[in-house]
Amino acid sequence: MMPRRTRMQRRSTMVRPVTFSSCIRFVSNLATAYMTKHQKLDVKLQRYSPDAPGDSFAKLSLEEKSELSESSEEEESKGASRADFVFFDPKSDDFHGVKMLLQNYLDNKQWDLSGFVDLILGQSTVGTVVKKEDDEDDGLFSVVTALNLGRYKDHKCIMEIREFLIEVCQDRNVIDDLRLLWTEQAHDVGLLVSQRVTNLPLQLLPLLYSALFYEVLLAAEDEPTEELRKALCFKSYLIVSKIYKHKNADYEKGESCQNEEFIIYIKPEDEIFHKLCLWSFCFPLHSEDVTTHEVSDYRLMGLVMAVEAHKISSFLEELHSLFVES
Repeated sequence: MMPRRTRMQRRSTMVRPVTFSSCIRFVSNLATAYMTKHQKLDVKLQRYSPDAPGDSFAKLSLEEKSELSESSEEEESKGASRADFVFFDPKSDDFHGVKMLLQNYLDNKQWDLSGFVDLILGQSTVGTVVKKEDDEDDGLFSVVTALNLGRYKDHKCIMEIREFLIEVCQDRNVIDDLRLLWTEQAHDVGLLVSQRVTNLPLQLLPLLYSALFYEVLLAAEDEPTEELRKALCFKSYLIVSKIYKHKNADYEKGESCQNEEFIIYIKPEDEIFHKLCLWSFCFPLHSEDVTTHEVSDYRLMGLVMAVEAHKISSFLEELHSLFVES
């Protein structure tokens, strides 16, 4: 059996042609810099807490067996440990881990989640899963990918996502735009799927998203057929996520969910996406969530955003500034 290769090793050996696109230039430079310098990332990992807000991987095991220094032992006593994270291409063995991460992707709806996971794992050129180095359990910490809505429009899972979002959208200002995204514009739209365990170190985010958009650019040039190349030439991205919204906020009267004083972002990158998005809407969720005192006055809500592809360079710059340069 051939040993698995990390994406870092595979991508860092590629030489790309010169391009004058500022977006491509920025993504390529940022991703290449990370990939050549970080074959793996040694970061501090906070142990999973059942009280942490957001989606979590219930079966996550974070026990470390390495020798620790005196300072590391102090960190360990405070609930922190060290871990090396490695990026991999999704593969069939990741099915159950990806399915666990996405179990509440459409709230509590019964839908073809298994088929959705199969699409993610079947797209070998775009998509990343994050694991710990030498993890015997082979557990997943994150999955991120982008699926073309037009290419997969006839798959049951994609049709069910479309029906779900149209049903929950109560904002009359964006419903027509949402329908358009799933019809005439579908072949230019990427469904950006990004889910992770609650305690994944935030330092990984710039690398994770840079790798994704870098791969999209590569695949749009390198796929063997014109049809596949066009399927990765996205003009916009559709993002389905979650936030906490203050219970006093009136989400039933068609507001676009942009009032930040009423919002707690579970994933910090969503705040950047939200600021840059073309349109967005919120909807109430029915799946159970763990509520802490800090969010007792807030309700878990779904957040749907449409982000134009030319805004991605701005997104990556802000994300990079937030977690790397600070």
